[in-house]
Amino acid sequence: MQKIIDKLYNERSLSRDEYLALIKGFSPENAEKLAELARQRAKESYQNKIFIRGLIEISNICKNDCLYCGIRRSNKNADRYRLTKEEILECCDEGYPLGFRTFVMQGGEDSYFNDERVCDIVSNIKRIYPDVAVTLSLGERSYESYKALKEAGADRYLLRHETATCEHYARLHPSELTLGNRIRCLNDLKSLGYQVGCGFMVESPYQTEENLAADLKFIEEFSPEMCGIGPFIPHIDTPFRDEKAGSAELTCYLLSIIRIMKPNILLPATTALGSIAEDGRLKGILSGANVVMPNLSPYSVRKKYSLYNNKLHTGAESAEALDELKRQVASIGYEVVTDKGNYKEI
Repeated sequence: MQKIIDKLYNERSLSRDEYLALIKGFSPENAEKLAELARQRAKESYQNKIFIRGLIEISNICKNDCLYCGIRRSNKNADRYRLTKEEILECCDEGYPLGFRTFVMQGGEDSYFNDERVCDIVSNIKRIYPDVAVTLSLGERSYESYKALKEAGADRYLLRHETATCEHYARLHPSELTLGNRIRCLNDLKSLGYQVGCGFMVESPYQTEENLAADLKFIEEFSPEMCGIGPFIPHIDTPFRDEKAGSAELTCYLLSIIRIMKPNILLPATTALGSIAEDGRLKGILSGANVVMPNLSPYSVRKKYSLYNNKLHTGAESAEALDELKRQVASIGYEVVTDKGNYKEI
């Protein structure tokens, strides 16, 4: 095991079988070894800086019916909403004085948010706040759509690949959604010059250790600027309601592997990680994460953007509690900074 860890650190590349051995070798002792190396790697690129992103959940209306997601089309219990342009800009108006220099517009695949509307919102944000980055997380779109959004001023795009194995992907999604199209989207985004984020759920239903090894190899080869991973958490109104949740411990272990593999990647300590474990976000930072995404959405809609059970939206998870977040992060030797937090080439 030590030989594989050394190879990962020195070469930043492993075979799929070596990644599998690393996953099979998960233990508290190995997790601490990897976390220490991951912290070292993160500080080489970003010192002790933790970047904040202001999350704006613009709509919980979605045309898709993914089996794990609480805002899936078939969920008749979801209390649907979509924010207006004015409400989204108000979120930015609140976030900017707090120190947010990246705004993340995330939502279901809602046809209302077509290219014209999203381009108008993005260009207005960039006009009002020319020193901010705009990140979009609005699902699968065409090359032409991604191009238009980029030309309007979007800087980054988050699109989790969910799993790098076709058979597993098919067990998590309806038949009209394919891994091939998801990868096409990621390649289109990269070709257009976005800073691109992929990612996956940890211990999602039917996931095997071999699937996780394939995910790590995909991330190594695709080389995204960002990667979001978090534990699977079931939602009561989905077919996976009775499935077991993923663990914070394995999620942190995988965060460390990704950080060692990609020293300069932007790696969030996700809301799901904070939701599944007390101090989950701090554990993520101590495992190599360097991004957190407090919620800037209007308070009235935060409970409605319910991707999984018991999703955090208050406390240090919220933008209003930024001082508390800064205190928590400082308590483990890191500093929340007012910065766009761009990806650094090495």
